[in-house]
Amino acid sequence: MDEDRKLAPSTVGTTGSGAPDMDWALSRLEELVRLESPSSDRDASHAITENLAAGFEDLGGTVQRFAFEGGQHLVVDLPGEGEPLLLVGHSDTVWARGTIDGEVPWSNDGTVVRGPGAYDMKSGLVVMEAALRRVDPSRRRRVRVLITADEEIGSPDGSSVVRAAVEGVSGALGFEAPHPDGAFKIGRRGSTRVLLEVTGVAAHAALDPEAGVSAIEELIDQLHAVTDRVRQVSASGTEVLLNIGTISGGTQANVVPDRAQALLGLRFLDGSSESEVLGYIDSLTPVRPRAGVTATRLSMRPAWAADEGDRALLQEIATIASGLGIACAARPAAGAGDLNLIGALGVPSLDGFGPVGGGAHAVDEHLEVASMAERIQLVTAIVRAPSA
Repeated sequence: MDEDRKLAPSTVGTTGSGAPDMDWALSRLEELVRLESPSSDRDASHAITENLAAGFEDLGGTVQRFAFEGGQHLVVDLPGEGEPLLLVGHSDTVWARGTIDGEVPWSNDGTVVRGPGAYDMKSGLVVMEAALRRVDPSRRRRVRVLITADEEIGSPDGSSVVRAAVEGVSGALGFEAPHPDGAFKIGRRGSTRVLLEVTGVAAHAALDPEAGVSAIEELIDQLHAVTDRVRQVSASGTEVLLNIGTISGGTQANVVPDRAQALLGLRFLDGSSESEVLGYIDSLTPVRPRAGVTATRLSMRPAWAADEGDRALLQEIATIASGLGIACAARPAAGAGDLNLIGALGVPSLDGFGPVGGGAHAVDEHLEVASMAERIQLVTAIVRAPSA
């Protein structure tokens, strides 16, 4: 990273130098959590993104809205010094509307907050907004905010918005949750979802079985072949994870099935193993005459392996954190997110600026209030202009 693109350590000045206003932050978090926003719910997505857009406009931001069938993404530019620093989050959750009134109610005992999407990742969005509110606009570094609306389902539409948003940025900070011990995430496994579809020929299973071609039997053989290739690549020293998430096909026990499909989830540590396994899947051919095999990538997040730019960014953040008495460890993460694409594009990146907690995608989803306050304090120092 060029010298003039570095995040110079910020001196904590009078604006935002004290403890964060956690009454405001927790009230804001409750507001966003109660705006339930499951992936692919267009109306819910528009409701929460318009709420977020209003908050950023109040901070002097220029908001771009990117509508798609499942909702709305946001890109916000806030004026300030230097090249923009990209702050990345998502507005969608895994929870259906109505969850907050039943399975996962909102609660705040002053120490721990619970609620659907509170940890993953609406608290991260509040950390972002709260920090920006604590810095006088005349003393702020230039910031660009990216909030996708389909991250939880692999950002099939949001990926194009991500690619456009990184243009000209000096680095990217992700506001997903950190590791359980608070360490940041530097590098993430690649994640690809593939739909494997097989066609056969239907026939009566007893009267005319030779006229049929079983799509299910073909699918089983294809899955064995994919599993064997994954094992071979993993045995060579680079671990690849394969999960056969769903299998479906057929109609009746007396009918040779003419259709079957499986949903595959793959995780990669590096681009080499990713290319080898996905190339193999793309080239699958039928074992049986008259059968057909099609592999469709539903979503793909490339492997993000930390490089020198990422490590330099970490060191700059660590210097700022040290001045605040905040620990700043980092290591790779198994899960994937929008920072995968950004990091893989060579943009210096660091993820995990949300608060410590646990239970993502589970009924015990929760976050620690003290950690949220610490994250707000750190991000405040980061977004303050170096000259302030």
